Amino acid sequence: MSTTFHLVRHGLKERRIGDVSLTAEGALQAEATALHFSKATFPVTKILTSPLRRAQETANMIARHTHSHITEDPRLRERANWGDCPDQSFEEFIAMWDRCTSDPDYIPPVGDSAKQAGERLASLLTELANEESENSNIIVVAHGGLITDFMVQTFIERELNVWHSDFITMQNQLIPKCSITTLIYDQGNYTIEAFASTEHLNFNDVKE
Repeated sequence: MSTTFHLVRHGLKERRIGDVSLTAEGALQAEATALHFSKATFPVTKILTSPLRRAQETANMIARHTHSHITEDPRLRERANWGDCPDQSFEEFIAMWDRCTSDPDYIPPVGDSAKQAGERLASLLTELANEESENSNIIVVAHGGLITDFMVQTFIERELNVWHSDFITMQNQLIPKCSITTLIYDQGNYTIEAFASTEHLNFNDVKE
């Protein structure tokens, strides 16, 4: 019994501290993604989203175009969000983020380690695969760091390097806004069908 997961990174967000919204450009990215799913050959079983605003706004756009139900799940929250730690500068946040990436077991002052983040996404996907009917197509709207944390922990380096020659080192730069990573889950094993695809977008803008 197989399940298809479409892991979607949220659209371009406002560049400021806290739980921020999409920019106007990010909303256009979300709409293009929603239109892509509305024209897909498969029916969308359900949509799950991170509780952070930028992901919710992206998921809401997809839901409107596909007439699908949304469920919010805290396991889809990013590894850490700038603003979770009071008085933390952006430079300090980036330094903390980079340390988590290079050392997956490092637990930061706020948020989760990369290992913990990947494990909570893995637990959610396994739960969904066990609950939903065969051949379900589930859209999961989350964050770039969370998606790569899961990928690095789930697949061996050789499998990841098929999609980028230096995947682990470059992981922070590999998932553009509103890209879609498609995974097939079958009897406890994952297959990568597409990684960080932006073919549905009219532009490949990956800036923050």
